[in-house]
Amino acid sequence: MDVEGLKTFLAVYRQRSFSNAARVLNRTQPAISNRIHLLEQELGMPVFERTTAGIMLSQAGRVLLPYAERVLASVQDADAAMQSLATENAGPVAIAIVGTLAGTRITQTLKRFVDAHPTVDLTLQTARSTEVSELVRRGEATIGLRYDRDRSSDLDYRILTHEKLLVACAPNHPLARQSISFFSELLNERWIAFPEIQGQREIWASHVFSIFSVLGHSDLNWMPVDSLTAQKRLVEAGFGLALMTESSIAEERASGAMRTIDVNDLTARMPIFSVTRKGGFLSAGASSLLGILFAEFAAGSLTANS
Repeated sequence: MDVEGLKTFLAVYRQRSFSNAARVLNRTQPAISNRIHLLEQELGMPVFERTTAGIMLSQAGRVLLPYAERVLASVQDADAAMQSLATENAGPVAIAIVGTLAGTRITQTLKRFVDAHPTVDLTLQTARSTEVSELVRRGEATIGLRYDRDRSSDLDYRILTHEKLLVACAPNHPLARQSISFFSELLNERWIAFPEIQGQREIWASHVFSIFSVLGHSDLNWMPVDSLTAQKRLVEAGFGLALMTESSIAEERASGAMRTIDVNDLTARMPIFSVTRKGGFLSAGASSLLGILFAEFAAGSLTANS
């Protein structure tokens, strides 16, 4: 199996069609079909199954997929390593961040990094925590920042900090800026939270439910909203309460658009981890960025008053 064959296999899988893969790889569709045919001949079994709904991975394709992703990630590591030999603190650095972390403070940190390293091509994308790890594992991101961690043996996780969770409410809520003794006193409030996706554990989405479950309450009045921005606007308008990280609502609190309720027995904090590929190459630029992020988190400048 050659790298081009595996690259073509991954492109077809990710694009869900031969024609889309041809467009992404800037090749003709017959060339893509021929490359897959050669790969299947070499393996002695098909890697895709053709159905009326399109193409899907065969059993062999499912087995091949993680190995192909690792090979391609290793090739990208080799390319990055060669680039760093020619010029230090240069080349591409891709970072994937959970959307709720991508606030003003961290974007300002990234801006300072770019200004100090003008030859580094920094790209940023946001995703859910589980997706951040997948992007790093596949080599589509060099560094990830996410909540919680998983058991993947392909990834290295390092704890950055624990961020405080606050109960956010509208400015005119009766309990705004008030202090209550117990979190359970908010049981009858309507809550706004991320929806949980079956088969994809997301600690952020389930946190408010797990806290109430520990307290012996599981039947909540809640509204599923899959956008942090939409959640904040709904909270500001008085549609409900939300459990949010301190940094994610810092601007709204400063402007007075949102208030919080102080809950004496609420001690929950959200762990934030950096994610890199285990054994993966980190360029000088990527290492510099990771060091700056650790310094910023340690200094508390990304999680005010945490």
